[in-house]
Amino acid sequence: MQRREFVKSAAAAASIASLAALMPAEETTPASNGMIYRKLGRTGERVSAIGLGGYHLGMPALGEAEAIRLMHQAIDRGINFLDNCWDYNGGVSEERMGKALTGGYRGKVFLMTKFDGRTKVEAARQIDESLRRLNTDHIDLMQIHEVIRLDDPDRVFAQGGAMEAMRDAKQAGKIRYIGFTGHKDPLVHLRMLEEARKHNVHFDTVQMPLNVMDAHFRSFGHDVLPVLVREGIAPLGMKAFGDHFVLDSKTVTPIEGLHYCLNLPVSVQIAGIDSQQVLDQAFEAVKTFRPMSEAQVAKLLEKTSEAAQAGQFELYKISPHFDGTIANPKWLG
Repeated sequence: MQRREFVKSAAAAASIASLAALMPAEETTPASNGMIYRKLGRTGERVSAIGLGGYHLGMPALGEAEAIRLMHQAIDRGINFLDNCWDYNGGVSEERMGKALTGGYRGKVFLMTKFDGRTKVEAARQIDESLRRLNTDHIDLMQIHEVIRLDDPDRVFAQGGAMEAMRDAKQAGKIRYIGFTGHKDPLVHLRMLEEARKHNVHFDTVQMPLNVMDAHFRSFGHDVLPVLVREGIAPLGMKAFGDHFVLDSKTVTPIEGLHYCLNLPVSVQIAGIDSQQVLDQAFEAVKTFRPMSEAQVAKLLEKTSEAAQAGQFELYKISPHFDGTIANPKWLG
């Protein structure tokens, strides 16, 4: 590695390590069941450090019975944070999760889903549809999905915008907490937070991609994560492997990648799980995790620095590959 790139990696490692120091020791200590539980910002909730991603659970290649079995096993082994979205697999992901949460499982989990609508009318429709699919009378955390355009914050907070539907749903007891997600550029996240302040809205959570590549290129970890920690907003990590692309770089192992994410001051790192092997891998990462030193972080970032420079393994930042609402603008309303 050239000296200039090494210095950049060292600086990134120091920045990330300083954030990791904000995580209280008790937040990184496994519970009796082996899972780590962390505070969800200022909400008072405690959630598993690994969250069960909803997208993969609705894919056609994974049968419904197997998806439900994986969900039950994840919950029985200590995962209590469930992720989903109104648009995942045409609603199949929510429908399968709704079936899995019968028989007493709903009371064991913190349930999150998302909607795409930017208008009050469309957002309200999608919220109600998610409630029906998930077979529940309330959703613990509702997030505005794919805040990826510079004008998304303006649309969300406009008169007749999605935030009005959020307020109505919360007042009606349909949702408990609110947040937003995005994967394109930290600047969009910062604009969303700025608009929220202007409108006296405090988001409970913000979801964003965090992984061993992110530290080097348009970094959410560097630009957004410190703001969330300072404001008491729970950071939710996603795309530890950027689907499979980060692992395709052959720079880190899955366990190394998950350890890096767990070392950040995130409340939850959401993991896409579609097989027994991947589920076991997530639990192994938690079991073997120990808080990392600055030197250990620097070593991982040094390994990924060259591959990460142009974002070629973070396609969600540089291409429409992950942009569902770009392909389906009607979802926005």
